[in-house]
Amino acid sequence: MLTSALLILAPLFLGFAFLVRHRHALTLIHRGVDALVYAILALLGVSLGQLEGLAQQLGQMAGQVVMLVIALLIANGLALLLWHRWQPMATAASEVAASAVSWRRLLLGAAKPLLAVLLGVLLGYQWLPALPWVDDLATAALMLLLLLIGMQLRNAGLSLRRLLMNRQGLGIALAVAGSSLLAGLLLAPWLGLAWHQAMAVSAGFGWYSLSGIVIGDALGPAWGGVAFINDVIREVIALALIPLVISQRPAVAIGYGGATAMDFTLPIIRSSGGLACVPVAIASGFLLSFLSPVVMALLLGLGA
Repeated sequence: MLTSALLILAPLFLGFAFLVRHRHALTLIHRGVDALVYAILALLGVSLGQLEGLAQQLGQMAGQVVMLVIALLIANGLALLLWHRWQPMATAASEVAASAVSWRRLLLGAAKPLLAVLLGVLLGYQWLPALPWVDDLATAALMLLLLLIGMQLRNAGLSLRRLLMNRQGLGIALAVAGSSLLAGLLLAPWLGLAWHQAMAVSAGFGWYSLSGIVIGDALGPAWGGVAFINDVIREVIALALIPLVISQRPAVAIGYGGATAMDFTLPIIRSSGGLACVPVAIASGFLLSFLSPVVMALLLGLGA
């Protein structure tokens, strides 16, 4: 179990050790991360498209996704509300950016991962033969992605000490992680999974490019698709939820951004909640990104 977790995290820590000073190299790293995310999602789609009896399983997958989305929305919301009542966090309304958020751009960004997977499904279902190395290629791409993300974090000036010492960020991350795992445990009988597998499926915390591949490798392409779609829908809901609640309950808004609070949903957190929310969002997003692969590996390793 511990070995699996360390193998997943090793590239992230290795990347964190590299300090890149050349601007052109940093640009290549950023572009490489974007390209790898879509390549991984397309490979996930190929595996899903080659799944035997895919058409018959789609209805069952939809029901599983709906259960996960609703359970996680309620569990995360309740846990974050309790954290907010215990450790309230105020936002500075005067710091909120005057410029409007580009909703069209945000929604397009949320749609791109789905399009990448759908393209992969089409290729796998219609044209590509069954390729035994697709899953191995996706896993290798994920390891490279984690390496590059570690390099991004190091060169963004983020220190592990500052991130781990942010009390609000740590509390929000633990509330999200704990409530997500509890929701997965309670859903296990209805999902038809062992308790540790159901908890692993719920442990993506919004990191869809990771959860889809890790769960797919362990439980099969169908469950990889369920984990991916659940985390993408979480991101879409977060885009709608954050501006509505951040002024009164910032912890709830930041927390439901999950692992994406440090990148994709950060602009809307900044524009809706002000500068005070930014370090908290980065800390909580980083901690959830750190916890997700560890927790999934440990839980999935229980059945090995």
